[in-house]
Amino acid sequence: MQYDLIIVGGGAAGFFAALNVAEKNKKLKIAILERGKEVLSKVRVSGGGRCNVTHAAFIPNELSKNYPRGEKELIGPFHTFMTGDTMEWFERRGVALKIEEDGRVFPVSDSSKSIIDCFLSEAKKLNIEILTNHSVKDFYQEETIWKVITSQGNFETVKLMIASGSNPKIWTKLKTIDHRIIEAVPSLFTFNIKDSRIKELPGISTQVSVKVKNSKLCSDGPLLITHWGMSGPAILKLSAWGAIELNSYAYNFEIIVNWLQDDTQEETIEALKKLKEQNAKQQVLKYAQFGLSKRLWQSLAITSGITSDKKWADINKTQVLKLSKELTGGVFKVRGKSTFKEEFVTAGGIDLKELNFKTFESKKHKNLYFAGEILNIDAITGGFNFQNAWTGAFIAAQAIILE
Repeated sequence: MQYDLIIVGGGAAGFFAALNVAEKNKKLKIAILERGKEVLSKVRVSGGGRCNVTHAAFIPNELSKNYPRGEKELIGPFHTFMTGDTMEWFERRGVALKIEEDGRVFPVSDSSKSIIDCFLSEAKKLNIEILTNHSVKDFYQEETIWKVITSQGNFETVKLMIASGSNPKIWTKLKTIDHRIIEAVPSLFTFNIKDSRIKELPGISTQVSVKVKNSKLCSDGPLLITHWGMSGPAILKLSAWGAIELNSYAYNFEIIVNWLQDDTQEETIEALKKLKEQNAKQQVLKYAQFGLSKRLWQSLAITSGITSDKKWADINKTQVLKLSKELTGGVFKVRGKSTFKEEFVTAGGIDLKELNFKTFESKKHKNLYFAGEILNIDAITGGFNFQNAWTGAFIAAQAIILE
């Protein structure tokens, strides 16, 4: 069967590219090949089922800083299509969006179904063929035509886009046609930590600074204590920027947490001395200090050897020193990782040197395009990975239309 454009991968990037091409030229015959039973499955679970469409960062250089891999390469593409363009695109098609306090952008419906329904409805209007259960076995170019072999049949197309994410079979095939693949490692994951200091504190969230011991990796922001260890933006940011390094440690390393975020140990010792003078008759554990939750304050104080009956006047220099260290430099052993919610993001993919970022076309093969997570681009949590997908797909679509 012959097509003008075949897209391998029925995810966000694939649909966005197909819709933008078809809208500009309704005469083109377009097919989306999806290996699974349904399309847009990752969109469905993203953002806890709400679909974090993008992030309210409207300056290309600032937006690009959220990409541990792809930061420099995306500055140019973001000048062509970025956050504001994404929001306008969805809202013009009836999907109302909202910006939350932390900058994340969601459908007003708080449901990823709004995005999925929009894509499927638009695809139907534009006569885009969606072929599920079509696992791609092979693809190659003969003169100017791409041949695509799937589990369900053989296809031919003038232009081919690969938007299949971190599909290992597709990556293996790309290697055979001379594309360099950066091997995948997990990004955006939480830390597994078993420690008596946080064992009884699941659900507590607080602003911290955190760094990996004996490393330059550091992060700050909200940290969430969980039943299995630590999560939240501070940890997820650290996991994204440290994806390759933490993988090399086999996810066994130590982190240093400053529960006071910016305060040094010396400043904290002085603050504790003042509390000792001003609250001499008050029990240390009775009232939380430094804006910490009561349970966290009590846990750190008890770890420092301060019992429930101790008053500020009773604590000695050693206990002050220990407490200051726990507050500003507590060391926690990380022993493994867990996936963030139901989402799975990887660092790795096609070497960015092999892509023309003005068209998202392969530098090695004519009429072969890429978009989304198949590229060695990934971001911190907050809608940035989707924005990469929208941007790459849109620019590729423009190039496909014009050629």
